[in-house]
Amino acid sequence: MTEVAGALPDTSAAEDAPVPDVLRIATYNIHKGVQGLGPLSRLEIGNLGLAIEQLDADIICLQEVRKQNLWGQARFRDWPQLPQAQYLAPEGYEAVYYTNAVTRHGEHGNALLTRWPVLRSQQRDISDHRLEQRGILHAEVNVAGRSVHVLVVHLGLIHISRLRQVAMIREFVREEIPPDAAVIVAGDFNDWGDQTGMLLRETGFTEYDGHRAFTYPSRLPVVQLDRIFVRRLVPRSVFVPRGRIWWRMSDHLPLVADFSFAAP
Repeated sequence: MTEVAGALPDTSAAEDAPVPDVLRIATYNIHKGVQGLGPLSRLEIGNLGLAIEQLDADIICLQEVRKQNLWGQARFRDWPQLPQAQYLAPEGYEAVYYTNAVTRHGEHGNALLTRWPVLRSQQRDISDHRLEQRGILHAEVNVAGRSVHVLVVHLGLIHISRLRQVAMIREFVREEIPPDAAVIVAGDFNDWGDQTGMLLRETGFTEYDGHRAFTYPSRLPVVQLDRIFVRRLVPRSVFVPRGRIWWRMSDHLPLVADFSFAAP
């Protein structure tokens, strides 16, 4: 586990800001910014940047984000010079990125974009076997003087691995986060059922349950692989952007949910 070191962030503006009535959270698997295979592949990172800005979310949790990739740089003339997390961050947002997987051509992992200041961040390895490298990106964010802990996750493809990874998430929350703090666990759960959700609900987490918000596959979504669970926040609504513009950018659709702070 590593933690970002350096000067303490200036949080004076956040401390003086009024507590927002609504905290909008989004999670989005961006498929490394590329859609299609081989010579038919196309770069979508520019469109993703515009789309993410339109979500107008306070906190955006991203999966399959590339820091660098030699193949992409060689294949696409418009490949961004910045790492994808920084490139995708709307103006005024802070970007946090940690690598999960190192590949032949580069690396990719989870990212967090936030319009509120990040107090600290760290990475916890939750890889269950050597064929899949997975991690928790944890950031403590100052939302109008209130501490909100955000965990960005991308769980494994194998059922038993996901269950063990949720157990590690629960352990991490118990060890690293005060019991009275607001917590968000968001990302691609890769779960076509609800067993991972049941395990989180056992420890006090909730999600918006008015209706299921299908996010995968993006062209004709039939399952909700992407989830946002919270503790000490109150779910208010959830929506999934639909349409050709959205399904062309990734194999997932973004999940966007609004929350309010629980009463002290």
